[in-house]
Amino acid sequence: MSIEKKLMSKKKPTFPINEMLDRYLKKYNRNIKIPIFYDDLLRFQGSITVYDKNDEDTLWIRTYYSEFDREEIDENLKKIYTMLHSDGNNDTIPFLNVDAIDYCTFGNSKPFRIKIRNILNDNYTYFYVKKADASRVYGLELEHILSPHTMNFLVYKNTLIEEHVAGIPGDIFIKDFLPKCTESEKSQIAKEFVKFKERCLVRLLGDMRSYNYVVIPTHDFDQIIYKIRAIDFDQQSFEGNLKVYNLQFMKENFKMVEMVGKKLQNSSINQYKIEERSFMAKRMITLPKRTRYLIRCMKNDTISFPENVQLLKKHLIKYVGDVKFKECENMGEILEEILIFVKRNYLDISSD
Repeated sequence: MSIEKKLMSKKKPTFPINEMLDRYLKKYNRNIKIPIFYDDLLRFQGSITVYDKNDEDTLWIRTYYSEFDREEIDENLKKIYTMLHSDGNNDTIPFLNVDAIDYCTFGNSKPFRIKIRNILNDNYTYFYVKKADASRVYGLELEHILSPHTMNFLVYKNTLIEEHVAGIPGDIFIKDFLPKCTESEKSQIAKEFVKFKERCLVRLLGDMRSYNYVVIPTHDFDQIIYKIRAIDFDQQSFEGNLKVYNLQFMKENFKMVEMVGKKLQNSSINQYKIEERSFMAKRMITLPKRTRYLIRCMKNDTISFPENVQLLKKHLIKYVGDVKFKECENMGEILEEILIFVKRNYLDISSD
C-alpha cells in the first residue's frame, strides 16, 4: 500500500455551495450567471484518447458532440471565456475558436479542459469547467488571499470555471528538467519548495503530490527564477492526518525533499519557513475584511467528516503545542486558530 493511501482517508465527497458562501462569492464578483453548466458538457457522444508528445496516455480524452450541440456549446464557451478574461463583451467572440474540449477521467473533479484560440494570431489558452465544490472554492480563495498569486475563477450554481495556471507540471519538471538545472538553480528551487511546503501546511491544502502543482521558470537577466504554484485545490481542509498537508511525505516529492536536504542547512530552512509565515500574516492584514468573511463562511460550513476534524485537532495540538485546538468544532475553526497563531507569532518578523 502506498504512503498516500495510508495517509489519506476515504474518498472525499463534493460539498455543496451554501448560502453564506454564495453571498461571499457575489460580494467579491466570483458569482456570475454563465450560459452553460458542467452537466451540459457531459452530453458528448464520442471521444478519443489524448496522447502526449511521447505517445503516452495523458488520462484526458477529446470529446465529440452532435453538430447541433457543438454549435451551441462552442458559442457559450466563448462567452464564458470573455467573462473570465474581460468584461464579458461579445465583440471579440467572432475572433475566438474552441479548438478542443477535453475530459479528464482521473481524480475527483473530472474536469473539462477548454482550449480557446484567437483566430487572428493563433494564440491560445485554456480554462477548466468543473463541478462546484465548496472545499475547492475555499482552496482557491485562500490561495488568492494568502499566496503571492492571484486566482481567477467564477462560480454559478453547480459549475466552477477556473483559469488555467501556466507552468511545468511538477512530476514532469522533476523527471525532465531538474536533472539539467545548475547547482545554483537547485538551491533556488529548494528555497521555493520549502516556502511552498510551508504555505500549504499552514493553510491546510492537502495532497500536493508533484502532479498537483506546477513549476514556473522566469528568465531574469542572466538567471532563471523558479516559482511553485498549486493547481489542485480539491483537498482543502478535508483530511484529518496532518501529514497529508506536508509535501515531504508524498513519495512523488522525494527528489525535491532530497534536494532540499542537500542544498539547504537547517538554519536556512527555518529562515524560509519564518519568511513565508510572515508573508502570510501580512497578506491577512492587507485583506482583513475578506479574510474574516471567508473564515466565517468556513466556520458555518461542513467540508469534512467529524472524525477527520477530531484527528486533525489531536495532530495540531501535538505539532504546535496549543491546546486551544481542543475547542474547535470544524475545519473552519481549526484554520482560524492556525491563522491567529501565525499572525500573533510572525506579524512583526520582517523578511528579506
